[in-house]
Amino acid sequence: MAINPILTGERRNQYTSSGSLGPYNFTFVIFADTDLAVYVDSTKKTLTTHYTVSTNTNGTGSITFTSGNAPANAAIVTIIGNKDLARATVFSSGGPLTADSLETEFNNGLLFLQQLDEKISRCLTLPIETANTRPFALPNKSTRASKIMAFDANGNPETTVNSAGLSTLSGIASEIQAVAAISSDITAVNSNSTNINNLAAQISAVTNVNSNLSAITTVNSNMSAINTANSNSTAITNVSNAITNINQVANNLSSVSDFANIYLGAASSNPTQDPDGSALDDGDLYFNTTTNNLRVFSTASGWQAAGSVTNGTSARFTFTITGTPTTVSGNDDAGNALAYDANFIDVYVNGAKMVNGTDVTVTSGNSLVFASALTNGDVVDCVAFGTFQVANINAGTAITSGTLPVARGGTGKTTSDLSGQAGKVLVVNAAQNGFDIGQASTAEVYGFNTSFTASTVYYNVAVQSVGGANKYFIMGTQQKTLELEEGNTYIFDHPSAHPLRFSTDSGNTSAYTTGVTVVSATRVQIVVAANAPTLYYYCSSHAAMGGQANTPAPVNNTLQVTTTNQGADNIDAATYAAFDDVIFAASGITFSLDNGDLIATI
Repeated sequence: MAINPILTGERRNQYTSSGSLGPYNFTFVIFADTDLAVYVDSTKKTLTTHYTVSTNTNGTGSITFTSGNAPANAAIVTIIGNKDLARATVFSSGGPLTADSLETEFNNGLLFLQQLDEKISRCLTLPIETANTRPFALPNKSTRASKIMAFDANGNPETTVNSAGLSTLSGIASEIQAVAAISSDITAVNSNSTNINNLAAQISAVTNVNSNLSAITTVNSNMSAINTANSNSTAITNVSNAITNINQVANNLSSVSDFANIYLGAASSNPTQDPDGSALDDGDLYFNTTTNNLRVFSTASGWQAAGSVTNGTSARFTFTITGTPTTVSGNDDAGNALAYDANFIDVYVNGAKMVNGTDVTVTSGNSLVFASALTNGDVVDCVAFGTFQVANINAGTAITSGTLPVARGGTGKTTSDLSGQAGKVLVVNAAQNGFDIGQASTAEVYGFNTSFTASTVYYNVAVQSVGGANKYFIMGTQQKTLELEEGNTYIFDHPSAHPLRFSTDSGNTSAYTTGVTVVSATRVQIVVAANAPTLYYYCSSHAAMGGQANTPAPVNNTLQVTTTNQGADNIDAATYAAFDDVIFAASGITFSLDNGDLIATI
């Protein structure tokens, strides 16, 4: 029998899960379901218990997680080759030496090499330009015991740092972190050593300062301001004369701190807590440097723009998707940063409008979170709407002269242009850059007649061994359940050793021959008759290879539309009565059928 060749490429596929059961494809060849391993993040899963394997004719395939074992959303699913390193074939002297046995051994050898190559690719390796004084050996066990590995000036490994020293540092980690947290204060003191020496000469003044220690603590938190004050001695004297007011500020420092916890300053993304580490409060403010707008916090709805982030009435963004993300943010294809007022945005994926709150979450103001992962190459279009209060706009005083251009939402027409044009409408001009005055659309009668037009469908039938038994594979699916519509012709090309036939029972004891023609040893044809029963396809030479074939009534796929041609044509009573359906609408609408549904395009 034919042996699948080993494909080039890594024996590893990895996906970011959207929380679904699968399938998750693997692109390397296996010969048994146990030839691969599946991990969710770092946890190895068990075949049959957590997942099942489906194999294609070329040895590649997919895994599907069993019910209740779907990986969490955003979990990493990794599929790698995991064939046991062993030989199952022994060639004895004078024994048979078949092509299949050799091919299997060669394939296993290459498969083991690919597995080792994949594992080595995850190891630390020396760069190609490393000197030829290999091997690159670690110091012996006694030398490296209780040591930290480092590299000497020649790039060779050494173990001269005792791990006990690191343990000592680890024991005072909190003290080291405390010193690091006040490093700026230490630097500030060092840069003011001259001033400190001068202060030592004024010890009596220091004693006076000690009596105002709480005020000094306040001043210490403003050291940069003190340095500035040092270069402005005259101003310092003035401050000294106003010490009463300074003490008053120090005594009200809590109010100053409260304001610091209300306006949080500038940031590129939404803060998650106040500067003092406490929870955010209703009314907190910050300036978003990414969207360049002031945002206000609400416990009920999170951060929102204090005013509209959209400049004007709307803004458009287009993103061409790379990979399979669930969140879209940042700059679009034109380099414009995504920004919108929460819930005031329409989102389209490949032209299909998403439902806010169901298909996509639009509450953050700078990201779109989709319920399902996008596909590589998808195009996401967004229209963000500016928000404002119409009651705050006085059209009578805001626009007092000139003609509002088309590009600014106007018609480009003056009242004199409209004089004498009662009952007419504005239509886009031939240049598609303005409006002309035209006739209003007339009422139109649309009559519809639908019918079914039969077609011919070809199926290529393959045969694969599954668990030691041959099975039919159609369109890559084992024993696929077929939908054979009445009136259509279906042609099946199959291997000559496995003739495909039809029956009316799953045991294949009652052959079905109505409309069936055996064209050749490798082709059979069936024209599905009206009211045909549910059928079963099977191999006339081998048992348990086929599946079920449903025979539904066909859906109308041909549409004929008759109109009054804007009043130019008449429809007589007999023609009108013969219509399957009739609607009355404006002229200029085209219609089509999609899986039996009537689609109108304006």
